[in-house]
Amino acid sequence: MDIKNLHNKFLECNSILDIDSRSIRNGSMFFAIKGEKFDGNKFANEALEKGAKIAVIDSDDIDFNNNSNIIKVDDSLKTLQDLAFFHRKSVKSKILAITGSNGKTTTTLLIGHMLKKAGLNVGVAGNVGESFALQVATKSYDYYVLELSSFQLDGINTFKPDVAILLNITPDHLNRYNNNMDNYIKSKFRIAMNMDTSCHFIYSADDENIQKNIGEVQAHLMPFSIKKKQAEGAYLKEDELIINTHIEPLIMNIQQLALQGKHNIYNSMASAIAGRIFDLRKDLIRESLIDFRNVEHRLERVIKVHGIEYINDSKATNVNSTWYALESMTKSTVWIVGGVDKGNDYNSLVNLVSEKVSTIICLGDDIDRIHEAFEGKVENFVNVKTMQEAVKMSYHFGHKGDAVLLSPACASFDLFDNYEHRGHEFKKAVRNL
Repeated sequence: MDIKNLHNKFLECNSILDIDSRSIRNGSMFFAIKGEKFDGNKFANEALEKGAKIAVIDSDDIDFNNNSNIIKVDDSLKTLQDLAFFHRKSVKSKILAITGSNGKTTTTLLIGHMLKKAGLNVGVAGNVGESFALQVATKSYDYYVLELSSFQLDGINTFKPDVAILLNITPDHLNRYNNNMDNYIKSKFRIAMNMDTSCHFIYSADDENIQKNIGEVQAHLMPFSIKKKQAEGAYLKEDELIINTHIEPLIMNIQQLALQGKHNIYNSMASAIAGRIFDLRKDLIRESLIDFRNVEHRLERVIKVHGIEYINDSKATNVNSTWYALESMTKSTVWIVGGVDKGNDYNSLVNLVSEKVSTIICLGDDIDRIHEAFEGKVENFVNVKTMQEAVKMSYHFGHKGDAVLLSPACASFDLFDNYEHRGHEFKKAVRNL
């Protein structure tokens, strides 16, 4: 069934869409989605019995007795995404989409904060909040701010955002792309594949991987840079952030930004350009950049204990994210690192560690690569088995005016359920000092 006919079926279901068979609404269209630990196809008949009008499935292995209320597609998740954006075209809302190897969540939430502060009707989705496809298909917002991973971008065909942001492209999830960086870059650029000159594409002019491929983008280009003046877009001049779009420039001192560190200057630039594209007032954009509070577990300042500042960056599950965290540190740092090593190459961190880190605390069993990379680069090197022990040792080696940074550069599954659990245990241990 083509997407137009499927959309007509969706309208017959009163634009009600469900993906959880446990909470089916009467007359809805149920999409059977596969996850790591479940297969929604197994619950399609149950969904119909509970009141769903139509079930969309992608399995050949389950007998559905030629039920006319079941529609078979090649990929339910991809079809859901296509349906969402076909439906979106009919309701004329604006979509701003954000991708990049690092900074997506922060930038998504910052722009969402900015648009809501302006009093606009905004939905924020993607890797934060609800599924973006589900939200676009079932909610009535004037603006959608969507965080998109490379996994999500690989599944889109018709997606055409009004504004797209590409923050950076650094090696991550390369195992998904046969360890081929070019394939990963192509995946990120899929965000712009349907864009034209009516759309705006905001991107880092300092990222070599983006610069090499920017010629493929047909949208109106809006670069940002901390290295070079931009005729249109955003740039850094000494300590002044300059947002230069089609209207009067916005200028503010970077010391005013709620988000500190070089990587967050980039995130703030991209967000401010987006705000100006949507004709938000300069004062409102400035206020939003000042009063924004970042997502939990991302450079989250927890508390000071006897002059030692504890920072929770548990969301840093790869080397690139930890690089940004270390780069932002302005104090002598006790660094808590470790977890499930995904074949990490720590070479990019060596100079930062030598410059900023006094003590390394290795958490967990998978620590050989960490020792190989950093032994002899710091004053103290300690191995621990629990978060409680890590925090106690950080307090022992820390001094007044220092910072303790949990930025593991590794997955959490050796000792914790997920990075959120790891971050909560860190904060609990800190508050129990």
